[in-house]
Amino acid sequence: MKFRKFYMLTLLVAILSASKASAAEEFFKGKSIRIVVGFSAGGGFDTYARAIARHMSKHIPGNPGIVVENMTGAGSLIAANHVYKVAKPDGLTIGHFIGGFFLGQVLGQPGIEFDARKFEFIGAPVSDHVVCALTKASGITSIEKWMASKIPVKMGGLAPGTSTPDNATRILKAALGLPIQLVTGYKGTADVRLAADSGEIAGGCWGWDSISVTWRKALDSGDVAIILQANRKNHPDLPNVPQAIKLAKSDESRRMIDVGIHGDSDIVRTYTLPPGTPKDRLQILRKAFEATLKDAEFAADAKKARLNIDPISPDEIEKDIAGLFKLDPALLTRLKDVLYN
Repeated sequence: MKFRKFYMLTLLVAILSASKASAAEEFFKGKSIRIVVGFSAGGGFDTYARAIARHMSKHIPGNPGIVVENMTGAGSLIAANHVYKVAKPDGLTIGHFIGGFFLGQVLGQPGIEFDARKFEFIGAPVSDHVVCALTKASGITSIEKWMASKIPVKMGGLAPGTSTPDNATRILKAALGLPIQLVTGYKGTADVRLAADSGEIAGGCWGWDSISVTWRKALDSGDVAIILQANRKNHPDLPNVPQAIKLAKSDESRRMIDVGIHGDSDIVRTYTLPPGTPKDRLQILRKAFEATLKDAEFAADAKKARLNIDPISPDEIEKDIAGLFKLDPALLTRLKDVLYN
């Protein structure tokens, strides 16, 4: 008798679960999903998002359309706040904004209107590997020449609190004593590139996986060179480019680089859903995102576009963000001073 009741209960749970999953799958049919990119078209965030959008639909039941919408402003903070406060938590809006704002929340950065711990994450396609790229015309062709420069070298930025280019550039200036004048306010790294190409600035510091694709022609011609990299290990493409942390002269400087740049790398390029998104739809999108990054046609597309793929799981992202809220108060005070004053 007890076995029969247990069997019936198990069967009922299975039926209800299947019904719920079916309803979630049916939900996406005939709908459109927006990927809200916080930067202008032509940059690394936009390039990755459009590649993913071309292939992800077939991995979602109902095959909804997927469109990319560029919502620029405040270094993608406008997009981040929009996904948190305005977008409906229905599984039809995916945010792609810079993860540096998660540290910004911990530091009390003005303008942040979200709690990073309440977002729903579906993953990230790649870990960021910060490098500093400068034009040949700037005259800065090595780290030695940069350190010896008698005048501040103009580097492009987007807005205070953006992990790259702004945060990384400010931290490198403070930690290594590099002569830098940060020229911020560009709408995206595509605009930074254009400014560097025109001679308005010397270059900028952001992800190699973006620069290697979007600035490829100038890299191949020698008009742009990678002068410095900042990650826990050298990128395979850049074995001879100096590591920032090895140039730091104090423990505090090394700690700033490790927390403010290295520790940010896995959460910079997250794909994010609004808080309260139904769990069944969240799981569908997580599985679809994972399947897309393993898809043979996407892989061929990514290879052709020279997009590196090294996925970060939602669990890893959530763990990294939780760690930000446990940082040493003295270090947070120092970072706050460096990044915002």
